[in-house]
Amino acid sequence: MLRYQFDAAALSAVRFGISPLNEMGLGLRAFRAPERYPLQHGWLQRIADVRHLLDEEMLAALVDDRRWVADFVTPRPTAPVGDIDDELDTLASLTPEQLERDLRVVHGRIPPPFVGRHADVMDRLLTALRRAWRLCFEPHWSRMRAVLEADIAHRGRVMAREGMMSMVGGLTPAVHWAGHSLDVTLSAPFGRDRPVGVDGLTLAPSVFVINASTMIDLDRSPTLIYPARGQGAMWAPLDRSAPGATDALLGPTRAGLLSSLAEPRSSTELAFSLGVSPSAVNQHLRVMHAAGLLNRTRHGRSVLYYRSALGDALLAGRGTRI
Repeated sequence: MLRYQFDAAALSAVRFGISPLNEMGLGLRAFRAPERYPLQHGWLQRIADVRHLLDEEMLAALVDDRRWVADFVTPRPTAPVGDIDDELDTLASLTPEQLERDLRVVHGRIPPPFVGRHADVMDRLLTALRRAWRLCFEPHWSRMRAVLEADIAHRGRVMAREGMMSMVGGLTPAVHWAGHSLDVTLSAPFGRDRPVGVDGLTLAPSVFVINASTMIDLDRSPTLIYPARGQGAMWAPLDRSAPGATDALLGPTRAGLLSSLAEPRSSTELAFSLGVSPSAVNQHLRVMHAAGLLNRTRHGRSVLYYRSALGDALLAGRGTRI
C-alpha cells in the first residue's frame, strides 16, 4: 500500500491535471490487454484499421505483461490540460541514464528496440509516439478530454460542497482518506509512506485506469491516477430522450441536450454525439444558459455545461416557485 502523508501546506497544494502523453502511455496497455478495458472497446474498434501503421514493436516495449508502463511516457500533469507537442519536446531531452533506469524497472532489462545509439533510439521512440498520437488518439482526443474535464469539474464541486475527505473517498475504492494521509491500494507489490510536502499531490483522471495507478518511481512528484467517471457512455450515442412536455416547450434538440447534461460536458463532445457542428450546439447551449436552464464552468481551454436546478426541475416536470 502507498500512503501519501499530508501536512496543512500539502493539503492546500492538491490539484488536478490532464496529460495527453500520460493518457497515451496508459492507453498502450489496452493494446496489450484489451480484455481488461471493456469500456474502451469502442475506441479499439475505431483504430483497428490503422494499427498496422504503428511501430508496434517500439510501443509494445514500453509495457510489460503486468501492464506496467515506463515512467517517461506517463509524466505528471503540469497544467490543467497539457499539450502533446510540449510533452513530447520535454521527452526528447530524456537522458540515457533516465531511459535505462525506467526500462529496467519495468522489464528488468533493456528491450531490443531500445538497444543502440541513444540519439537513434530516441528518434525512433518519438516517431512512434507521434504516429500513435496522430492515428489513434488525436482523432478521439476531444471526446476523451471532455470526459476527463467533466470528471475534474465534478470532483471540484464535491470538494467545495462536501470537503476533501468526501471528494477523495469517491475517486475509487482503492483510495481511502485516513485523517492526515491518503492510502492507495495498488496492484503492484510495492508501497511506502510518502510525505507529500509543498510539491503537492496531483490527481489525474484517466480513461485507461481501472482502480488506481501512479508512477513506478515513488521518489518522483506525488501523482495519483484514478478512473474518470462517465467512461461507460463515452462511445455511446447521445441519449436525446426527454419528457414530452419538455420536448414540446424547448424543441427536440434543446430538450435532448438538457436531458444529456446531468453531468458536465463540452460542446465538442455534444456535437460529436449528435453528429452536428459545434457552432450549432454552442448556439443552443448559450440560449439555454441565458434562460437559467444550464450552468457552466471552465476547465483549461474548455467550457463545460451542466443542468441547473431550474433545468432539473423542468426536466422532472416539477413546478418551480419564483
